[in-house]
Amino acid sequence: MAIHLPNRIKTWINCIGLGVWISGAAWLVVHYGLGSQDALSLQVSPAGPWWLKVHGAFAFLAIWTGGLLWDLHVVKAWPQRRHRWSGGLLIGSLLLLIVSGYLLYYVGEESARQGISLLHWILGLLIPIAYLAHRLAKKLPRR
Repeated sequence: MAIHLPNRIKTWINCIGLGVWISGAAWLVVHYGLGSQDALSLQVSPAGPWWLKVHGAFAFLAIWTGGLLWDLHVVKAWPQRRHRWSGGLLIGSLLLLIVSGYLLYYVGEESARQGISLLHWILGLLIPIAYLAHRLAKKLPRR
């Protein structure tokens, strides 16, 4: 049972991953780092809502891509017991990002939103490390 993904699917995954990561990081820079400050000491920029919309569009594509990846790779690879730690960490991180993104959209209580937001953007900024760990795990010698 083949678990290796074709190059075109790897390219798709990398493009969607970069798109969601860059758009999220750009929103953080615009929201917290550029422009004038409002009454809450948050940065105000007209680019913020646009980056958030781009990020949301890439997030939908990332969810769809995750479903594709689940069927083509995860279900077939899991029984082989190879790279479970790195793959499990990556899938768990993606699931947590999906749930926290959903909660950011629907939770109205501000203190809860602040905690969810912090979790979402820290995990989002760090997820490339989990991805690289999983990609590089195959280079490690097998036991």
